Amino acid sequence: MTLTKADLIDSMYNHVGLSKTKSTQVVESLLEIIKETLENGEDILISGFGKFSVREKNERRGRNPQTREDLMLGERRVVRFKCSGRLRDKINGKR
Repeated sequence: MTLTKADLIDSMYNHVGLSKTKSTQVVESLLEIIKETLENGEDILISGFGKFSVREKNERRGRNPQTREDLMLGERRVVRFKCSGRLRDKINGKR
């Protein structure tokens, strides 16, 4: 099951006790802060969860898998996530 933005809002509503409107504002604001920070090329470190960082990818050769035509993929920026050791242990059932 995938966790959606609506699920996050419902969880905020149920766990914290904020109204639905306030929960929506909090989730939307947090996501906007994350997007703006990454857009500016800055890293986001959330202790106990992980680190989001922006990486620069160079131009490289690629191939269209349907036509097998060679092409050049342009430079781009990608978001990378590295989970914390604590989260990795929790996912793997370790203490």
